[in-house]
Amino acid sequence: MDKQKLIDLLNEDLANEFSAIIQYLTYAAKATGPYRPQLVSFFMAEVPDEQGHATFLSNKIVALGGEPVTKPAPVPVAKTNKEMLEAIQAAERRAVKGYTERARQADEFGDKGLAVQLEDMVRDESGHAEETERILRDWPL
Repeated sequence: MDKQKLIDLLNEDLANEFSAIIQYLTYAAKATGPYRPQLVSFFMAEVPDEQGHATFLSNKIVALGGEPVTKPAPVPVAKTNKEMLEAIQAAERRAVKGYTERARQADEFGDKGLAVQLEDMVRDESGHAEETERILRDWPL
């Protein structure tokens, strides 16, 4: 794993974090129905974690000599509360998979601090995915 490849991969992660922030904010605005207050609270409570991840990634990219991206990855369009929750669950699962791989790559690169931080981010994203799964478990059709 060379430095530029690691920077490029971290920039992909950063674009995904920007997307997650937009996704949570947009979905909070779009939530409807009797569960709206709970969904808005749930969506908005996730924003600070994703923002913290984006801040860490931006700083690490610069520390490695790179330039952080400024464009988010595409945000999935979702029309119903259930579609929003499913899109979030899919994004969180992708994040867990991505950060697990990135932690391995950071270790291979020789940056143990980065690897540990990425493993902490795996924990965060796993928690988000599990909470979303619990909400969806008995969601009405």
